[in-house]
Amino acid sequence: MKMLLAILGLSVMLSAADGGALYQKCAACHGLKGEKAALGKSEVISGWSSAKTLEALKGYKAGTRNTKGMGAIMKGQTATLSDGDMKTLADHISGLK
Repeated sequence: MKMLLAILGLSVMLSAADGGALYQKCAACHGLKGEKAALGKSEVISGWSSAKTLEALKGYKAGTRNTKGMGAIMKGQTATLSDGDMKTLADHISGLK
């Protein structure tokens, strides 16, 4: 039982670290805490729920979202993200304050 709890705890810590690592390429435009409007155009993402962020990331990757003309840029940014990466990233962004 202790081993199972240790493994689960490590898994949670790795997921948090992965979200932060994934967010590093986002921070250049969105700010360290998601507080900036990327390129002066996008919405500020700080405070977004995980569900809203995940929906946006999936839309950008699919090419079906083009909010404020950011579709092409964000399609490129999301192109290499797996579904799991997008979920981890969305969870991380939802915690930015």
